Amino acid sequence: MERRKTRDVAIGDVVIGGRHPVAVQSMTNTKTENVAATVAQIHELADLGCELVRCAVPTMEAARALKEIREQSPIPVIADIHFDYQLALQAIESGVDALRLNPGNIGGADRVKAVVEAARPRHIPIRIGVNAGSLPKDLLERYGHPTAEAMVEAAWRHNHILEEMDYNNLVISLKAHDVPLTLEAYRLVAKQCDYPLHVGITEAGTYHMGILKSAVGIGTLLAEGIGDTIRVSLTGDPRPEVVTAYEILKSLGLRTYGPTLVSCPTCGRTSVGLEKMATEVEKRLASIKEPLTVAVMGCVVNGPGEAREADVGIAGGKGEGLLFRKGEILRRIPENELVDQLFAEIQNILDERKNQ
Repeated sequence: MERRKTRDVAIGDVVIGGRHPVAVQSMTNTKTENVAATVAQIHELADLGCELVRCAVPTMEAARALKEIREQSPIPVIADIHFDYQLALQAIESGVDALRLNPGNIGGADRVKAVVEAARPRHIPIRIGVNAGSLPKDLLERYGHPTAEAMVEAAWRHNHILEEMDYNNLVISLKAHDVPLTLEAYRLVAKQCDYPLHVGITEAGTYHMGILKSAVGIGTLLAEGIGDTIRVSLTGDPRPEVVTAYEILKSLGLRTYGPTLVSCPTCGRTSVGLEKMATEVEKRLASIKEPLTVAVMGCVVNGPGEAREADVGIAGGKGEGLLFRKGEILRRIPENELVDQLFAEIQNILDERKNQ
């Protein structure tokens, strides 16, 4: 797929834009004032591959806490600011790498100018974030309800404030919980500018529904070449956000990240506990960081052939199964040894790669 061409925007040491890999980000759900808890969560996210992290800044205490957080963070930190420009100024002073800020809701031009003049020498990007649920009243009255056109118009209101101050170090996001609305808004703004786009489905929901909506919405846009950094928004623990984001990117061939499990649906030919076996393999693969395609197939008739592109795999039979590698059968194995011998072969592959 051809990525949309954009200007480059550097957030700390991570550069986003059409010439660079789609960056994965998440947001802490700790109290930012609690430095130890926030830093611990950032490290957990970074260990999973998170490349950018956002922290809520509702108070001046939180804005000041960002100094220690940034000093201890292994990845760039973005300050999420609403309404109070002084929070933005303090966040900049604390050393954050970027701001999530809508200049239209932090006061008059003098306050926006103060933020811009503080951000400019530090080359701090500003993300203009528009949510369908918080559009200006006049736009809701004119359009009747949240529409893609209203969302894009709201974004340009904010953007133009900064552009008139000759500040173009910008990223745009246009999020809604409604997938078709989100798609329409991003497609529209993508035609109108070359700013990088932060893509996501806001308020997507809890784990299962949130993953489903995010995969459909984010995946569709990425498949069309739209999106330079993504966040999967899930209620609760933010760690699954990172894992899900990479799975979406992997499915489109945009990033490599850890193992990929291929497992077939069960049918009348299945003579082994395939679901249990696949679940166990998935759990044990979680500790492996190397890109690797592993197949767990339900029958020896078609399994190796259907999964011939897998690096390694097993195919269950009656009381036994096959261990295969790149579609070639290595040996027959008793059913109760299949998973252990699969992982022994996986270790052989990883050792071979190290010695190459």
